[in-house]
Amino acid sequence: MASALGTSSIAVLPSRYFSSSSSKPSIHTLSLTSGQNYGRKFYGGIGIHGIKGRAQLSVTNVATEVNSVEQAQSIASKESQRPVYPFSAIVGQDEMKLCLLLNVIDPKIGGVMIMGDRGTGKSTTVRSLVDLLPEIKVVAGDPYNSDPQDPEFMGVEVRERVLQGEELSVVLTKINMVDLPLGATEDRVCGTIDIEKALTEGVKAFEPGLLAKANRGILYVDEVNLLDDHLVDVLLDSAASGWNTVEREGISISHPARFILIGSGNPEEGELRPQLLDRFGMHAQVGTVRDAELRVKIVEERGRFDKNPKEFRDSYKAEQEKLQQQITSARSVLSSVQIDQDLKVKISKVCAELNVDGLRGDIVTNRAAKALAALKGRDNVSAEDIATVIPNCLRHRLRKDPLESIDSGLLVTEKFYEVFS
Repeated sequence: MASALGTSSIAVLPSRYFSSSSSKPSIHTLSLTSGQNYGRKFYGGIGIHGIKGRAQLSVTNVATEVNSVEQAQSIASKESQRPVYPFSAIVGQDEMKLCLLLNVIDPKIGGVMIMGDRGTGKSTTVRSLVDLLPEIKVVAGDPYNSDPQDPEFMGVEVRERVLQGEELSVVLTKINMVDLPLGATEDRVCGTIDIEKALTEGVKAFEPGLLAKANRGILYVDEVNLLDDHLVDVLLDSAASGWNTVEREGISISHPARFILIGSGNPEEGELRPQLLDRFGMHAQVGTVRDAELRVKIVEERGRFDKNPKEFRDSYKAEQEKLQQQITSARSVLSSVQIDQDLKVKISKVCAELNVDGLRGDIVTNRAAKALAALKGRDNVSAEDIATVIPNCLRHRLRKDPLESIDSGLLVTEKFYEVFS
């Protein structure tokens, strides 16, 4: 962007201009100026000066122009963001925490569905994962966070630039976490045409949505069992193909949308559609802590955080950094982790005897076991690793029996010990 605009200056309002009545910053303007003639455009509260005389394509990307400015804005406003509860400070809920960590280590596991009682820290735990997310290489200025080396994660424009032999500028950025609110519209999720640009310049400008922002990152849906059916259909399509295709208002465009899908909800408020449930790689069951002393500890820790968030976060800084290094190390050695043929056969035997539909359960169990071995610093998967992850990988894939009173996770565990004995 800088090369297109010449010498540019980015002016960001300091934190004292933020409204005192809200934790969010007031709308502020980032201006890019040079000696050329610019026309002013507004995208999402950010004022951008665009070049009038520049040659226009039939379909342009608004986000390509705005992306680098948004990065500068996010860095400047980082101090004003509300503090996040540290992941290491969360007491109990080990099953949920492990599932989340394994998905960060190997995103191809396919996400995690967290179901449990209200007030058990589901949303808090997921959002606390932000501090632990590692950095990834992305193409600078690309709205889809394209991977500069893997064509599977490249947008169409970036792929064309690579085929033309153009050298890509690469930057390091943290894995993104995107919240999908229940009231979101399909246009905001998938992306839509930019009406102002179409009216003022006569071009079809595509403005990417949340799925584009979540590519190579995490898409989190709280209360996912209450999500509208039309949004569920969109998620199913993207989760199945890894691409989001938009066909609207004369625009036909596709972009990569491979993300870790994380959902949470309370089963008492409604069941999740079976098609979407099967798309989650793992399923974590969360229960209310019954131990009185543990409950007191949770209340005290929460009180400390509410009283002084910065001091509380600093007290867990060493543990957070240690866990972050552990995740980075596990991601780097994951490709070298091996699993014996005998163990693979036994995993598939468990799936077959439980009448699990399809092969997704076999694939996810193998991946999760490898990720756990990498997290423990080993290069070989053990039966213990499989025993730890297999209930989470298969419990939501079993056929529902209305007369069955035993928990599906226990059924998986019993079958595991029967086969592996």
